[in-house]
Amino acid sequence: MDIDAALAALNNPTRRKILEWLKDRDNFPPALPEHAELEGVCVAYIQDKAQLSQSTISTYMAALRKAGFVTSERHGQWTFYRRDEAAIAAFLSAFDGELRNT
Repeated sequence: MDIDAALAALNNPTRRKILEWLKDRDNFPPALPEHAELEGVCVAYIQDKAQLSQSTISTYMAALRKAGFVTSERHGQWTFYRRDEAAIAAFLSAFDGELRNT
């Protein structure tokens, strides 16, 4: 776990908010019927909720993905994101250990 990369990804209130939103799928509109079986949230829904440009959201999601906090899956022209709970737990444990020097 690269703690510095993870902290850099978290050093933005909107990226932290996105992680919070992704914890519960109900924070977003229902999936389209053709996407109902897919896990995660379409990037367009994240963009809409954050009220930011597509390029900004793409950059934010790339930072969260690089840090390991989210995974992405392409389906046609759509990209779906979901939290990686195991990676988030690993970060929290590593960060706690670093702060406590253990």
